[in-house]
Amino acid sequence: MGFRRCTVLIFAMMALLEIQICTSELNRANFPNGFVFGTASSAFQYEGAVKEDGRGPSVWDTFSHTFGKITDFSNADVAVDQYHRFEEDILLMKDLGVDAYRFSISWSRIFPKGSGEINQAGVDHYNKLINALLAKGVEPYVTLYHWDLPQALEDKYNGWLSPDIIKDFATYAETCFQKFGDRVKHWITFNEPHTFATQGYDVGLQAPGRCSILLHLFCRAGNSATEPYIVAHNVLRSHAVVADIYRKKYKNIQRGSLGIAFDVIWYEPATNTQEDIDAAQRAQDFQLGWFLDPLMFGDYPSSMRSRVGSRLPNFTQSEAALVKGSLDFVGINHYTTFYARNNSTNIIGTLLHDSISDSGAITLPFNGTKAIAEKANSIWLYIVPQSMRTLMNYIKQKYGNPPVFITENGMDDPNSPFISLKNALKDEKRIRYYSGYLSYLLASIKDGCNVKGYFAWSLLDNWEWAAGYSCRFGLYFVDYKDNLKRYPKQSVEWFKNFLKPTK
Repeated sequence: MGFRRCTVLIFAMMALLEIQICTSELNRANFPNGFVFGTASSAFQYEGAVKEDGRGPSVWDTFSHTFGKITDFSNADVAVDQYHRFEEDILLMKDLGVDAYRFSISWSRIFPKGSGEINQAGVDHYNKLINALLAKGVEPYVTLYHWDLPQALEDKYNGWLSPDIIKDFATYAETCFQKFGDRVKHWITFNEPHTFATQGYDVGLQAPGRCSILLHLFCRAGNSATEPYIVAHNVLRSHAVVADIYRKKYKNIQRGSLGIAFDVIWYEPATNTQEDIDAAQRAQDFQLGWFLDPLMFGDYPSSMRSRVGSRLPNFTQSEAALVKGSLDFVGINHYTTFYARNNSTNIIGTLLHDSISDSGAITLPFNGTKAIAEKANSIWLYIVPQSMRTLMNYIKQKYGNPPVFITENGMDDPNSPFISLKNALKDEKRIRYYSGYLSYLLASIKDGCNVKGYFAWSLLDNWEWAAGYSCRFGLYFVDYKDNLKRYPKQSVEWFKNFLKPTK
């Protein structure tokens, strides 16, 4: 019996048994000793200060300043100014009661040209940030790459499309191990490689905005049939090289661990037919399996091999050996759930052969006209908390129960000029969201899933990539019209109560 069908049957049985999860008394004491709670962020969405202290431009600086790429025509030149306000924000974390803060380092602050001379001012900034976190008892979880590739490397050799990126990323990563590894014990090499491979190189909706002319007339260059697979392949090889460096030179001394944060939408079969059950599995193969299968088993999923054919790169024997087993933990960014339906005609896919249509699955948050659940603000974000448990059990069953951190989970409200500050702080839906997802995460731990921590996205409202400032994911409201002042939403009080130590 396949993992997908097994998981579906297990949870159908649970539903029949009417397993109830009580959320009214949920608190951190329900979770195992040592379980880590934190909030998450990224450099480009938070820092601002894009031209200060020697920082070089990134592909997202270029993309966000290109007309028509960002929904509200904004950019992240200032973002929420955490570069200057990190001490203030750390006090908010301390007051909230979190154990850890996940943030990313801007590659172009360390190497303004992507390689070559180190920018000491960038090193100094992250040293100050890390030391300030530790002084307040907040542990740093550091992401090395959260999409902001130095523009110089994009100009030099097309960035992730070239194997030259492997050496430059390894040099950057090792520099970070050398400068910060005495205090940073949890490293995440990449954030959502599936997202930037597909959004950046298949549909062209994110930096560097590449796609086939047939797919999007506004893409100046690209090949949606091949480039996402090339990018993903170079990401996996880069991670493996960095993991090897860390394990051979730093792990025994620094006592740290290293993983990747994967974006994972859970896919429910649109019907109970075998065709749709298989389609849901293929959709997952072309999302999580695309990256996690090589890291666990040494090669891409068989469904990808058969459907993509020669367009899917091959690992050499030595590369496969280096990639396999190169994770110490699995990071999961989980927000929502879609239905998956078999694409029986796939006329467009036959023409395009892009990574999305290659799966042969149609994935939508609707089954006919019926939405899968209550919607948040973003068009893709529907609130299906029980899928957190299903997903954790899927990873447990398919991948041998590796250590897992939920590296992102959260929902957004609209940023509307017609909503008063008083009403914007009333985020009962967000409280229901976190309560539901954490309850089902706890249930998965009781199922035996090896989950070690949870990071809410996000501490603050922030600049949300192509959506700009049009949505608000924060526990704290940021007033973009009044010096970026931070105000606690009702969810802050909920989290403070949830995280409060019990006697």
